[in-house]
Amino acid sequence: MAMFDLSPDKLRDYRPELAEPADFDAFWLHTLTAAREHDLAAELTPYDALLPGVEVFDVRFSGYDGQRVAAWLIKPAGASGPLPCVVNFIGYGGGRGRPHEWLLWPAAGYAVLVVDSRGQGDGDTPDLPGDTTPHHSGLMTRGVLDPELYYYRRLFTDAVRAVDLAVTLPGVDPARIVVAGASQGGGIAQAVAGVHQQVRGALIDVPFLTHFRHATEITDSYPYHELSVFCATNRDRTEQVFHTLSYFDGVHFAARATAPALYSVGLMDDVCPPSTVYAAFNRYGGPKQIQVWPYNRHEGGGSFQAPVQLPWLRDLLS
Repeated sequence: MAMFDLSPDKLRDYRPELAEPADFDAFWLHTLTAAREHDLAAELTPYDALLPGVEVFDVRFSGYDGQRVAAWLIKPAGASGPLPCVVNFIGYGGGRGRPHEWLLWPAAGYAVLVVDSRGQGDGDTPDLPGDTTPHHSGLMTRGVLDPELYYYRRLFTDAVRAVDLAVTLPGVDPARIVVAGASQGGGIAQAVAGVHQQVRGALIDVPFLTHFRHATEITDSYPYHELSVFCATNRDRTEQVFHTLSYFDGVHFAARATAPALYSVGLMDDVCPPSTVYAAFNRYGGPKQIQVWPYNRHEGGGSFQAPVQLPWLRDLLS
């Protein structure tokens, strides 16, 4: 696919005016305060992944409404002293996977907390009590007519609680917590950076969940196309849909963030179009930089992104 979005010079200055709910901050304060009334009740169970270079723990903790969330905690074996911790969130449709998939950060000397996505992946974390079947798609519209019921209210809350957990973990330095993810995971990391004061840095790759209406207007690719199909079917509820989504738009979270952030974007990305990424990046409230991959689509930098992130993190956390 050739470049289909704004030109690079226009992307650098792209700052759309989006309608933000007057009670955006109150909504999230209420949501997170209610979640924090539940004890984290963390359970860390040693897990033999047959990887002698790392220590692995199967983790369970309380997320939205006290519901249990799964994660992996992976640390370099025999590490001494409190470690920086990368809290890693997952792309759309995926879950925490298997420990061997997450060895980059421990190999670099960091702990990593890999947070499962409720209702996605292998189903280790059900979306709702009694709902144990994971979804492959459709979560973009689950509860989309009401901010209180929308799926991403629960998922973002789980992610904030994961950072609450990370600062308490044994062997982790609570002053060096980094959130990270790509696509949906990047959108989650961006949201958490906007509402959690203990985030020290954010790695936000090709973020999803940003500039929703514009995304549905310029791409037919999924998952944003789930919203387009819903609105085509529910013609009389389009404004209701985008009112709900305004409570979850990455542009609003980015504007509230203060921790340093490293973004990435693919200029031929038809899944999370470049203008949606730049809409948030240009509003980001903390120190920021963006790695641009001109000829790449939603894979962004792929394996080339880690060599950009590692020195950035080293300098940030040293």
